[in-house]
Amino acid sequence: MSTSLNISFTQSDLALLQLAGTLRDSGYQFTTPTPATHKVVSDRPENAGARTVEDVFGWSRPFEAEILPPELWDLMRAANLALSCGSGWKSALRISSLGGQLFLHSAFPTLEADAVFFGPDTYRFALALEHFFALQKASGAPPVRRAVDIGSGAGPGAIVTALAHPGAEVVAVDINERALHLTRLNAALAGVSNVQVRQSDLLNDVNGSFDLIVANPPYLVDACERAYRHGGGPLGAGLSLQIVDAALERLAPGGTLLLYTGAAILHGEDPFREAVSQKINSDAANWSYREVDPDVFGEELLGGAYAGCDRIAAVVLTVTKPV
Repeated sequence: MSTSLNISFTQSDLALLQLAGTLRDSGYQFTTPTPATHKVVSDRPENAGARTVEDVFGWSRPFEAEILPPELWDLMRAANLALSCGSGWKSALRISSLGGQLFLHSAFPTLEADAVFFGPDTYRFALALEHFFALQKASGAPPVRRAVDIGSGAGPGAIVTALAHPGAEVVAVDINERALHLTRLNAALAGVSNVQVRQSDLLNDVNGSFDLIVANPPYLVDACERAYRHGGGPLGAGLSLQIVDAALERLAPGGTLLLYTGAAILHGEDPFREAVSQKINSDAANWSYREVDPDVFGEELLGGAYAGCDRIAAVVLTVTKPV
């Protein structure tokens, strides 16, 4: 089995894909909650150990090998997915469901600097993409020929785009090699052949223009500066603003940026929206901005960079370059 880039998978990769495919065929589903919710649920005494397949691969709970069907246990070992944990084991990855597909991503808790995150933001990002694609189809917009997902993570943005536009070249870029590896695996698991995976800092290491640029970047201020979480700059907006700059330079005529991110609201004002409005010349691009969730990551308001903020909102920015 290989990716669209003809990169061969290792035997452990093939075992991991077979394991995920077996779970999918069995009807496995798991919706990943926020880390705060995950911890609350996992800290309940009755959840100290896994009792179901979902506990193992979704909730990242310690387990005894006997609770898994022998086929899954054998595949898990072949995929190097079983980590020793006390007298039992723990899965090195989580497997979550989204839109009929399964996605491999980092196990809970996501403490490593190169952890690959998947959670409620991922679901909102996918819904924003699907809404945009439906509007484009209804309006008779020309087909997407070339698209890029900046900071692809586990690859949901690129894969949702590729499934909606099977004739397009879709490029998934990230600076995190671990994320790129999981994107390759998840693209193969989804059966898409039009996703290319490349290591790149923003768009610095890819050429050409794009009809569609999508991104779901980290947007928080993280003291440990973990790549999946730390947005940098003012109130975590630094990376999102860099993506806007990169997109304005690389959008083809008629092309669109769809950016799902977070915006810290400070004394009733939205500094991120104001910064975007200063960057976009109305003569050079048309844009829209909307809150899709008024209150996310409320625990961040307890101190640090967000101590004076009202709330953090999830927002979708679209910028379309005139033809």
